[in-house]
Amino acid sequence: SDSLLFLCARRIVAHHPLPILPALPAHLYPILFQAAFLDGRPLVLRDLVAAWPFPVLNFQRLVGRRELLRDHPCKLCVQAVILAVVAQLRWELEEPGRDSSGCRLRVLDVTGVPDDPAGRAPDGMSVWSGTMALAKACVEVSKHQREFQRRGSKRHKGRSGAATAAAAPQPPGVDVHADLFVNGTSYGILRDALQTGATSPLRLKCREFQAEKLSLAGIVSLLESLDPSCVRRVDLRFRNLGLTGLSVILPHLSRFPELRSLKLQYSNVDVRRPTPESAIGIRCLAGQLGMLPSLRELNLGSSRLSGNLRQILCDLQAPLESLELAFCSLVPADLAFLSQSFHAPALKRLDLSGHDFSQGLLEPLRLLLEETSASLLHLDLMECRMADSHLEALLPTLRRCSRLRFLGLYGNSLSTAALKDLLQKTLELPDLHLVVYPFPVDCYKPEPPRRVPGSRRIYEEPMDGERLAAATAEISQLLANSGRTDLVWTYNPYGHGALDYFSL
Repeated sequence: SDSLLFLCARRIVAHHPLPILPALPAHLYPILFQAAFLDGRPLVLRDLVAAWPFPVLNFQRLVGRRELLRDHPCKLCVQAVILAVVAQLRWELEEPGRDSSGCRLRVLDVTGVPDDPAGRAPDGMSVWSGTMALAKACVEVSKHQREFQRRGSKRHKGRSGAATAAAAPQPPGVDVHADLFVNGTSYGILRDALQTGATSPLRLKCREFQAEKLSLAGIVSLLESLDPSCVRRVDLRFRNLGLTGLSVILPHLSRFPELRSLKLQYSNVDVRRPTPESAIGIRCLAGQLGMLPSLRELNLGSSRLSGNLRQILCDLQAPLESLELAFCSLVPADLAFLSQSFHAPALKRLDLSGHDFSQGLLEPLRLLLEETSASLLHLDLMECRMADSHLEALLPTLRRCSRLRFLGLYGNSLSTAALKDLLQKTLELPDLHLVVYPFPVDCYKPEPPRRVPGSRRIYEEPMDGERLAAATAEISQLLANSGRTDLVWTYNPYGHGALDYFSL
């Protein structure tokens, strides 16, 4: 429930302008900011930022949990804060040395604002649109700075005019800490914003960098323009880089001392058939990964690595805590290497989705889970062709994963009986909060799916709705009887907010 102070703050921000703002005690600014943000009051936010009495404004600390950010209007409020910062910096450029506004803001941290790429919320903001807004703001402030310097040089005629203008007091500016997402549409404006550099009054400091479908040269250009001190994650997806492209990009990552997470899914690495060229490429990849001393998370999803995992990970300086190898065509030797490596006891997150555990991979998987059981928090085994007998073989080892929080089994051929047995035997895991289970095989219709009349591509769902409802009711009843109100079982693999490495 809301505190009395917060309820009062909501009443105050319902009115604009705020008549009490000039005399407001500094310690009330955060609660007013929170109320204005959660109630969608962009004009009030603008006024609060213009007189912000602290050096740092951190969205997530002020507003609270990500769930609150996700469930409230966001876009107009974030834009209002950015525009207020731009207005303040323009004022400082025009009136250097004067501080009558009382604004002491020097760091704006907008990291952690939930992504809404599909526009599910009426006023949601995606990381892409946030990146665009920040990049445009940086370019605008830099342009205003150049115009101010030109005007200053014209006012001071003679040979020393430009030097006199350059020597005028410059505002300390604001560092903006943000997560950036770039594609072909936003590349140009983000490149221009990053290239304004440290001399600009508004400076982008990237925490997490995600690029999608960019050219090799474009990725390298942006990586070279990022401030190296803040980057903790680089996520390059859907680019078909291959070993050749990765050998071009990875050397540029060694300048990021705090890089902990590297995601390279859909990079089109295929080393299933060894060649002299692929052997050289693997050695190069391994050496470059070894140049990232802080790396703790690696995603090589959809690369075909059969038999080469040891060679790829052999130069890493520290054990990985998160390893995503979905649809990587792994063979028993790869899992055997993992179970014997120094990574296994440190793994908190493991994704082996898309492998066939109905054959020779099952025993290597069981041995690997034995080695990770003391640390593992998140396990994805979706679409792994597992039947009841395979789950039964793994269940004793799963029960030893005493810290497990998430278990993904969607897309496997498991029966209602096997799922009920799994539920009852994993109730003892105190931290398990989410299980994504498959549609039970006994809930499918016996006849093959049929084409819907009048359509060439759409087929009738082969699921028997009544059977599925009955199975779901049985699982729900078992949960209710267990008293584990914190435990969620769902057959929907989407929208449940999978654990991120940095939240583990």
